[in-house]
Amino acid sequence: MNYECIQCSLDDRILTMVLNRPDKLNAVTNKMLKEMIDAFDHADRDDQVRVIIVTGAGRAFCAGADLSNRENTWMYDSEKLEEHRDAGGLVTLKIFEMKKPVIAAINGAAVGFGITMTLPMDIRVASETARMGFAFTRRGIVPDACCTWFLPRIVGISRAAEWTLTGRVFSAQEALQNGLVSRVERHEELLKTAQEIAREIANHTSAVSVGLTRQLLWRMLGADHPMEAHKIDSQCMYYMGKSPDSSEGVMSFLEKRPPRFQMKPSSDMPEFYPWWKNRPFK
Repeated sequence: MNYECIQCSLDDRILTMVLNRPDKLNAVTNKMLKEMIDAFDHADRDDQVRVIIVTGAGRAFCAGADLSNRENTWMYDSEKLEEHRDAGGLVTLKIFEMKKPVIAAINGAAVGFGITMTLPMDIRVASETARMGFAFTRRGIVPDACCTWFLPRIVGISRAAEWTLTGRVFSAQEALQNGLVSRVERHEELLKTAQEIAREIANHTSAVSVGLTRQLLWRMLGADHPMEAHKIDSQCMYYMGKSPDSSEGVMSFLEKRPPRFQMKPSSDMPEFYPWWKNRPFK
């Protein structure tokens, strides 16, 4: 697909999405948000894509919203209050629903939507030079993109409150210490590290197993009791235990060779997927 605000390239089953407005520090516009949703949608339906890496062009990851409309940046004149939907939230919800894992390679400044967009991504790695901030209260608005659901689940309510209420910018090391990112790398090594993680997934795992595992992790964050996890992971184990990928996983281990998984997320997910939409489990 050809886009104006992002660039996408597929190499060895790893799709790299580059936010590509470097002269504006990759600040987001409605056009960029629409392109991101479209790219994530195509990637999730393409069995040639196993993992997505998101990074920024130039010296920033994403500086948040494009403020070129000045004081009118967040004025909405078409939707009614109860009908309005934050465009950044549509991006994060798209990521949340995906079967494919997403890795954020935070190569520089990540502020506002620049950091909230990464919260539903599964793995976040940052350059040692990256700076992050949930600056919404300093701009007279509130956190966007479902941040108030994701952030406390990732770093805990106290740290989430400090970061969002003060709106201050903090270092990659502080992000690491509080679990917002899993690794901090030298700037020149960042993309290589993200690619190594992506290859670990693409080369050694079942795509269907990864898709199910990703959603089990996210959906169980809101479960009331471990019994909810027990019921659905039992059904997933039953389904995958009888699958060709399970047989291949065992035999490749016993024969000491790389696995050759064949199941495809586009066609081989269990009939009860997505279980959170189809029916309640009793």
